[in-house]
Amino acid sequence: MEEAPVRGDIEIRVRYAETDRMGLLHHANYLVYFEQARTELLRDMGLTYRDMEDKGFLLVLTKIEVRYKQPARYDDVLTVRTTVVRTTPIRIEHRYDVLRDGQLIAEGNTTLACVDREGKLQALPDWFLERKTVKK
Repeated sequence: MEEAPVRGDIEIRVRYAETDRMGLLHHANYLVYFEQARTELLRDMGLTYRDMEDKGFLLVLTKIEVRYKQPARYDDVLTVRTTVVRTTPIRIEHRYDVLRDGQLIAEGNTTLACVDREGKLQALPDWFLERKTVKK
């Protein structure tokens, strides 16, 4: 039996300060939304970035991609669906679907690597890899 992927949703309302002169959500803010979604997914698993970093395990972005399908505007309520698509001993890959009223408006992928305080690759801790489900 195959395990269900770790997945979580958050809602974000587009703030006026996040829009550009055309009134659209500025493209760079999608990266901020992805980070917020990853952070909340980790929290839902019973972990926090702060705790990981305090224990010497830092997660750094090594790759990020975004594909924009439709613009988001001020005051839109967006759902960012985050899925862990692959975990290796050192890396975590996420997929993001950004939805407005159930319609896909952007999608993306990130790869994070685990490093120590000197920036050298290190294995993810066992207590992290053992987390296979979201606690609700």
